[in-house]
Amino acid sequence: MIELTVNGIKRQVDVVPEMPLLWVLRDELGITSPKYGCGVAQCGACTVHIDGKAVRSCQSHIGEIAGRSVVTLEGVANRDQHPVLQAWIEHQVPQCGYCQTGQIMQAISLLSKIPKPTDEQINQVMSGNLCRCGTYPRIRAAIHAAAAHKMAEK
Repeated sequence: MIELTVNGIKRQVDVVPEMPLLWVLRDELGITSPKYGCGVAQCGACTVHIDGKAVRSCQSHIGEIAGRSVVTLEGVANRDQHPVLQAWIEHQVPQCGYCQTGQIMQAISLLSKIPKPTDEQINQVMSGNLCRCGTYPRIRAAIHAAAAHKMAEK
């Protein structure tokens, strides 16, 4: 049995250590926000937070994550009022929506490290998250709006 904390709940899974975290989340635990996009950590659709850091779950083996904390979009604190999610709605970011949970998790990570990022910083950090619909200008605008909202709260 491999133990880890997922969205604040201690969980045990009986899987091989080489199984990707993405499959454990989706198939074993029924958490569907991380999506399978490419399987080689190049698209970002499977992005989750492991111990607070944005990580591609398709290439993270469960055996390496034992004892650690994983957060998916379902586990984001105060999710309904979170500045990033509010900005995503305000700027109508999603089109098809497939990549959006990975985009949101990457954006939350970005703003936790750089509270008021420049366009260049946003482009650099978000460049590993692909959007087939090309909503990049709306993603950037939403990140700026979330940053402004977070700064206004302080």
